Amino acid sequence: MKILVLNAGSSSQKSCFYDLTENLSPEQPAKPLWEARVDWTHHQGFAKVEVETRQGRGWQEEIQTHSRPAIITHLLHTLTDEKNRVIEKLTEIDVVGHRVVHGGETYRESIPITATVKATIARLTALAPAHNPASLEGIEAIEAVLPTVPQVAVFDTAFHSHMPQAAALYPGPYEWFEQGIRRYGFHGISHQYCANRTAQILGKALPALKLITCHLGNGCSLAAISQGRSIDTTMGFTPLDGLMMGSRSGSVDPGILIHLLRQKTYTADQLDQMLNQASGLKGISGISSDMRQVSEAAATGNNRAKLALDMYIHRLRSGIGAMLTSLGGLDALVFTAGVGENSALIRAAACEAFAFLGLKLDAEKNQQRPIDQDIATTDSAIRVVVVHTQEDWAIAQECWKLMQT
Repeated sequence: MKILVLNAGSSSQKSCFYDLTENLSPEQPAKPLWEARVDWTHHQGFAKVEVETRQGRGWQEEIQTHSRPAIITHLLHTLTDEKNRVIEKLTEIDVVGHRVVHGGETYRESIPITATVKATIARLTALAPAHNPASLEGIEAIEAVLPTVPQVAVFDTAFHSHMPQAAALYPGPYEWFEQGIRRYGFHGISHQYCANRTAQILGKALPALKLITCHLGNGCSLAAISQGRSIDTTMGFTPLDGLMMGSRSGSVDPGILIHLLRQKTYTADQLDQMLNQASGLKGISGISSDMRQVSEAAATGNNRAKLALDMYIHRLRSGIGAMLTSLGGLDALVFTAGVGENSALIRAAACEAFAFLGLKLDAEKNQQRPIDQDIATTDSAIRVVVVHTQEDWAIAQECWKLMQT
């Protein structure tokens, strides 16, 4: 089965092409035959495109356009061009999978895309204005080039959609819940993939494990996973809730926003920009939203960078503690995404707080850039696992499963 995956973000896009023809049970991660990345922020009015094939062929280019559909069409044709051909013709593609950030309360699992599904994704744009429209553009671009090829929507919110109401609802008026205001959670594709991969690494059945998965990138979230399901998470109605992040504040006292609206005459748009783009590591350090740069500055004595790092660690430990109470125990603490996979400092600081539970981190393993490895000591009461998250592969797996039915 030949599967194309489109993972659209607000300012970037990643695309992958997998051929599972020889793999009738795709459980272990497979390397894509072709990968493409698009960055819309590199040069105003241009799309920076990078393409790489498994054979090592690759190239970069900048294309003057604001049109996402035009770029998707261009990328599709790189699959079949003479110089870097991956397939003979585009009609060989059996299915196209799309990451869709928000499925609301309507979609609790992946689903084949129909006109009704598209209309619902469009309606949910109000809950994910920076992401759902990008996914829709990708869906419609594929329809224009490959009108008969089935497409699948894989929702970031779906994995968290079965959380108990005590965890999912906010303690405001009950009418909020009736209006669809609830904790949806995000990074669900990553959390679900990492839970499954952790079970494989540990040689355990996923339903038997109690896990806390820490997705720590520019956006950060935790999930408490029991019997293979998310029962609690830190992100909420929007991806702004929860942990301190690269440029997002995470949870703050809502009274602060009321104060700023009343006393400083901020507009809703100004508050949105402040909380999403000028807070977190960036807002406190005054340096960057990039953990690497903040850590380097802190190590050289920059007090604001040190404060940002300390706050990040404090919030992370507090979040892990909250997830522990939801689980009532823990078999493994899992780190993933850019910071989680690459920062030995953050992993060590997070684990240090839970030594009283018998968690023992192997310091040498932690420093060796581990990927898909257990880095706890042999006598640790809790395993510590670093997983390279592969959302695109998880989307391909969902497509494969749906096409079997």
